[in-house]
Amino acid sequence: MMEILELTALELSEKIKAGRITVREAAEAALRRAKDVEPAINSYVTIDEESVYRQAEAVQKRIDSGELTGPLAGVPVAIKDNMCIKGELTTCSSRMLSNFKPTYTAQAVENMKKAGVVIIGKTNMDEFAMGSTTETSYYGPTKNPHNTAHVPGGSSGGSCAAVAAGECFGALGSDTGGSIRQPSSFCGVVGLKPTYGTVSRYGLIAYGSSLDQIGPITKDVSDCAAFLEAVSSYDLKDSTSVQRDDCDFMAALVNDVKGLKIGIPKDYMGEGLDPEVRTAVYEAAKVLEEKGAAVETFDLGLVKYAIPAYYTIAAAEASSNLERFDGVKYGFRADGYEGLHNMYKKTRSEGFGAEVKRRIMLGSFVLSSGYYDAYYLKALRTKALIKQEFDRAFETYDIILGPAAPTTAPKLGDSLSDPLKMYLGDIYTISVNLAGLPGISIPVGKDSNGLPIGMQLIGNAFEEKKLLRAAYTYECATGKRHEKMAVIKDIIPGEKRIGQNAEGASASGKEVR
Repeated sequence: MMEILELTALELSEKIKAGRITVREAAEAALRRAKDVEPAINSYVTIDEESVYRQAEAVQKRIDSGELTGPLAGVPVAIKDNMCIKGELTTCSSRMLSNFKPTYTAQAVENMKKAGVVIIGKTNMDEFAMGSTTETSYYGPTKNPHNTAHVPGGSSGGSCAAVAAGECFGALGSDTGGSIRQPSSFCGVVGLKPTYGTVSRYGLIAYGSSLDQIGPITKDVSDCAAFLEAVSSYDLKDSTSVQRDDCDFMAALVNDVKGLKIGIPKDYMGEGLDPEVRTAVYEAAKVLEEKGAAVETFDLGLVKYAIPAYYTIAAAEASSNLERFDGVKYGFRADGYEGLHNMYKKTRSEGFGAEVKRRIMLGSFVLSSGYYDAYYLKALRTKALIKQEFDRAFETYDIILGPAAPTTAPKLGDSLSDPLKMYLGDIYTISVNLAGLPGISIPVGKDSNGLPIGMQLIGNAFEEKKLLRAAYTYECATGKRHEKMAVIKDIIPGEKRIGQNAEGASASGKEVR
């Protein structure tokens, strides 16, 4: 089993297609690993074993018949719990949607199914993707597989922890302000946020509609390219979807960065950055320079305005998007109410957690009469200026290089006690979402406590291939094909009900057997 789990997604699929491993054996290995480590990690909200084995059998038949020949055929993957799958619980790790089963499947998930993957389950996340630590989940916090006293990052912390712990061979996450790249950095995996519009948002439960983007989380850069190629598509059902004819991302896996100009923003490497992170990022930049890239520092303006602009826009969009959760059509409804308005109040008071309420209130405030111009419109103007600043930078540089996060993973509880500190942790990632650009986080070492450090590469719009090329070259140069599966020291023996919240209630009632 362990030999199977150490394979990358591409290696596993090759062995499955060659008949050396069956799809069921791969699925069993992932399920057994989840059963062993879930008590310690809590990566998943739901796992449905019967569905996994049904999928494995169907995929095996399609491989055997020659119908499925793609690079991800037969690979067990995980899906973040804010992407709809028809008839399966999709909770957004919230009480509000703890009983919600969609009537349709997200286009990104459909694309993965067409590629022949087997979906193991839905992963834990910050409630409605609002948070940077995966501690705001109704089903309890996910823990970092490298050290369970620390957070995995968020909001896609469940997906990143599942990949790092060997509970799947890759996963989908969503990134609104760094929610793929920051937890990938904390968990020592590869995570890519594509250019806005590259992956359909149809079926993704919205947080900030102008910022959200689905992307892959994988063991290494080659897998990342394969996942991105599988999940990308033009979709008429998503009005922001972009028609691209350059989605052959695996073609970018070239071990060569000669001729690339890489810029390191001085603002990213100064005050507030952990010295060990700074050293690791500069050493990684030196590797790319030795491989032929031109690397230099430069001034990237407006960085200090990114956080207030982002949280103003994201909260405004969240307050609008979350007004649909009112206890009428679907989801949680409070008991003991008197009249319609009281039902709304009780349902939303009991159904939403503290961080979600905080952002709804902030969003409602900045959109209210008298404050709309002063805050929301000013934030939109700032967003446009930030995009212009990146446009200027990309006139000179092919790639912008920096840290994915200012520190390695903080301890559980540290960030929740100070929300502003948690918000500031997104300083290097949110500008990418404001400007609609692609960004990738790759592991570049560990700190003195053994916690992973991630480097972020940012590209101009629709230039994911340059990022993949540079990331792949770094991997080849350092021999870091992918991180070894995290060794979890405090595995708790015994059964664990998947999707158990802090009060012990289970979202699914499914067990990992």
